[in-house]
Amino acid sequence: MTQSAARPAGRRGQRLTYLVKRLEMAERARMEEVLRPLGVTLHQYTALSILEAREGLSSAQLARRHVVTPQAMHQLIATMERDRLIERRPDEANRRILRAWLTGHGVQVLKECHRAVDDVEERMLSTLTPEEALAFGSALERCLESLTVPPGGDVVPSP
Repeated sequence: MTQSAARPAGRRGQRLTYLVKRLEMAERARMEEVLRPLGVTLHQYTALSILEAREGLSSAQLARRHVVTPQAMHQLIATMERDRLIERRPDEANRRILRAWLTGHGVQVLKECHRAVDDVEERMLSTLTPEEALAFGSALERCLESLTVPPGGDVVPSP
């Protein structure tokens, strides 16, 4: 696909990269709308979701996985700790490292957030058949992999 004439495009001729960006912006806006009444920002939801998958991360590890600066993560962690969504405990091997864990309250809030975000995803996929939705997800994963796996096949660690 080296010729621009053969390049896939949206119905109105928009570049796919443009459509992906617009989809991402619309998805973020809808997620912020549904998370706001729960008292959670999109950045907090992302961090809580990361901790749900792998609790006990340090602030630096969480920042790398969230793809934010350590300074931004420090502020995010302070706010989540203040709101009792997470707690930090010293690392057993190095007491200077504080590791983050979801609190019971954080787990409950995250469940509510997941339900709200599920509704956003359902809305986004509502005009697709179940088969199209599966194909869409698979295509997105393959596209992401093609941009994150360098030649030679070693996977770049995901955030």
